[in-house]
Amino acid sequence: MAKIIMIQGTCSNAGKSLLCAALCRIFRQDGYRVAPFKSQNMALNSFITADGREMGRAQVVQAEAAGIAPDVRMNPILLKPTSDVGSQVIIMGEAQGNRTAREYWGRKKALLPIIKDAFDSLAAENDIIVIEGAGSPAEINLKQDDIVNMGLAKLVDAPVLLVGDIDRGGVFASLYGTVKLLEEDEQARIRGLIINKFRGDVEILRPGLTQLEDLTGKPVIGVVPYGHFDIDDEDSLSERLDTKAAPALVNIAVVKLPRLSNFTDFSALSRVSGVSVAYADKPAQLAGADLIILPGTKSTLADLRWLRESGMEAQILKAHAAGTPVFGICGGYQMMGRTVSDPDNTEGGGSLRGMSLLPIDTVFRPSKTTTQTRGTLLEIDGVLSDLSGLAVEGYEIHMGETVRDASAKPLVRLRRREGEIEDGCQTENAFGTYLHGVFDAPEAALRTAQALAQKKGVTLTGEALDTHAYKEQQYDKLADSVRKSLDMEWIYRIMEGKA
Repeated sequence: MAKIIMIQGTCSNAGKSLLCAALCRIFRQDGYRVAPFKSQNMALNSFITADGREMGRAQVVQAEAAGIAPDVRMNPILLKPTSDVGSQVIIMGEAQGNRTAREYWGRKKALLPIIKDAFDSLAAENDIIVIEGAGSPAEINLKQDDIVNMGLAKLVDAPVLLVGDIDRGGVFASLYGTVKLLEEDEQARIRGLIINKFRGDVEILRPGLTQLEDLTGKPVIGVVPYGHFDIDDEDSLSERLDTKAAPALVNIAVVKLPRLSNFTDFSALSRVSGVSVAYADKPAQLAGADLIILPGTKSTLADLRWLRESGMEAQILKAHAAGTPVFGICGGYQMMGRTVSDPDNTEGGGSLRGMSLLPIDTVFRPSKTTTQTRGTLLEIDGVLSDLSGLAVEGYEIHMGETVRDASAKPLVRLRRREGEIEDGCQTENAFGTYLHGVFDAPEAALRTAQALAQKKGVTLTGEALDTHAYKEQQYDKLADSVRKSLDMEWIYRIMEGKA
């Protein structure tokens, strides 16, 4: 049976996901078979596995760091928020419909056998399992039916490392308070404390660490410095969504929809030298954009209303009329059409007119398309003509069926398991597709940037990035920083039951 280590945090965004990824890479470097696990994840950034199932992006990153293929057993329950009080519930990669928080809460305990079976099967195949908790274990109103923090730790008998984020302030209080709000048996599971995202001289911190150890009775096993790693983010708390990018040779604006999902679609563009990718939620932030991207969303109708009410739609249409190309992916593609209808109440019902940038109409259906796919961009007119014939690959994840006018031009020919289809739509200045990852192909991001640069009369040089090699480099960089910062010998002793 596999050895186990679990990372819990004093709050959301304390850095649990990246620390788990780092440990996965460190254990792999040390010669172990390692797999990540998170019983329940809430995020809009998801991924489709090779067998067409959906899981959280954080466990995909951790699987990549571990050198193994993503598997839904690593994240048996995924919640994708559809509103402030409800989520789509995905169990073992299959969508089970939308539930309010109260409805889901009432059936959580019934999910424990599914969680345990997924964990046990992973543990039987690996030497080490790295478990990630969610939020904080000290949410005292939620502890009774917990299945992701101490409830899970008890279920699988996992020792816990508790992580606090010093960058947001109050780290000593948050670590101490979290420990003391737990029951005695839960406190006993915490075998060490970690301070994350530290900037400065650790020696100045040392007196506080000693006092924290005395107060909690727990050793501080490391202080991890604030690091800059280009690794896919989990959700809307991502710092990159709030980064104010400086103007560059090519400026790309991604509309920051309220329920934006799968913003990893644009990571490849941001890695091209001379390109700025900024997220915009105010009309003025679209000024000067060489390309406007409408990204995916978990709630197309709600976000289309927001687009209209916020003034963003009017600004996008104005920019498009002045010659700025607009590109939509998944929900963004749906918004660019003439109508979006929901007769089966998939997203709350109703129908809205779209932006009419593309001659398409979309109808939501209860069934969900989830598949990895690859294909070829068709002949493209206008500013992105240099992308014609380019091989692309990615995944589809949507509930809508979109129909083009008979005379309209598709954008890409996709090869699904059931055969080839023509997907998306294009005009000279507007483009849309259901294919997530369309810019990830080695040449796609570079050619897109160069085409936009040429349109404005500037030259952008460079070479296509080897995405796999780049990711491996970033995981190694992360692992190196964490290995130097944590007492790894002590962590191994914890997993062996000796500390």
